[in-house]
Amino acid sequence: METTTVGAGCFWGVEHFFREVPGVIDAASGYAGGNVDHPTYKQVCSDSTGHAEVVEVTFDPVRVSYATLVDLIFKMHDPTQLNRQGPDVGTQYRSAIFTHSPDQDRVAKEELEKAKASGQYQRPIVTVIEPAKAFWPAEDYHQRYFEKHGGAVCATTIRR
Repeated sequence: METTTVGAGCFWGVEHFFREVPGVIDAASGYAGGNVDHPTYKQVCSDSTGHAEVVEVTFDPVRVSYATLVDLIFKMHDPTQLNRQGPDVGTQYRSAIFTHSPDQDRVAKEELEKAKASGQYQRPIVTVIEPAKAFWPAEDYHQRYFEKHGGAVCATTIRR
């Protein structure tokens, strides 16, 4: 099994999206990329901790490649929106890929270049790629939010 950590706006929709991908074993909402240990949702929403709302995705690389997951990241949100997705605004909603190995870093950068060259985006892609730091799971009420509450609240769409 491998792990990747991604930020693409509100983590509820991102988590739900990745749970539907064949080969993904688990997806958990949480926080990464900041400078506070064990941050809370309230702290992260204050936009003062440096964390992004992220999803830690555990996947079977035999069933789904890392490159496929990164390609899906670019397609499931708008990677041209700086520090926001839809109505959610702040650095905690930034577009980010946190890599867990040199190979993931290389593949993520290759997929970023493919996305830039695709002609699908009218504005520059602002997704940051950086080495993963600590992942802090979000509070229990954020986990599997759509399964618990039904309906879609966050903006996640798939572009082909």
